[in-house]
Amino acid sequence: MRNSAFNTATTAASRIPDKGALSQITSVLRRVLLALAHSARRALASSLLLPVAMMPLLLASPSRGEEAPVPDAAQLANARASIKGLGENLKHQLMAAIKEGGPIAAVSVCRTIAPAIAEQQSHAHGVKVGRTALKVRNPGNAPDAFERRVLEDFVRQIAEGADATKLEHAEIVSDGGGRVLRYMKAIPMAAQPCATCHGAELSPELKAEIARLYPDDQATGFKPGELRGAFSVTEKLN
Repeated sequence: MRNSAFNTATTAASRIPDKGALSQITSVLRRVLLALAHSARRALASSLLLPVAMMPLLLASPSRGEEAPVPDAAQLANARASIKGLGENLKHQLMAAIKEGGPIAAVSVCRTIAPAIAEQQSHAHGVKVGRTALKVRNPGNAPDAFERRVLEDFVRQIAEGADATKLEHAEIVSDGGGRVLRYMKAIPMAAQPCATCHGAELSPELKAEIARLYPDDQATGFKPGELRGAFSVTEKLN
């Protein structure tokens, strides 16, 4: 627009006679300046109105949700106690089985005795406690969406140098209109007794027994320090 206006001024100036040329050129330039000023005012008004026009969209956009509430000290203590009871009793049974009948006997303990220990601890603490993993042996221990998210986060933290023995996650979630405590504690791969049945070097006899009992087994080939899985606690709150 500026070029057009100045071209108009130049053309007009070239056609006027010498007498009074100065006054006519001044008049043309004044009109050009007024046109430019008008355009500038319109551009400024548009820039100021744009945020106002967008305000309804900003107000209607969803806000960030509040952080999930966390359990209190008593709830955490109870969840940890149920895991401790399950972990210690299961380890004792596994070590005794390995000593008495070797790794194959340990596989039998995990299959038959582990669920019974989990049930006993669940009843004792008023929760549901069990084990899960990203790579499971028993399909019944497959993670739900919450557990998978936490397990994947444990893997990430371990890769970044976190101590797997100290990893835990606690959260209170809504489920069917009620409040539910979800708590998980990482199970790092240990040399004993985990590696006996979940490590990279299993005897042919043990591999055959695992394949017989768990045709879809995914839980072998782990190295010490890796995430084997996690204890998982669920408690319905009042």
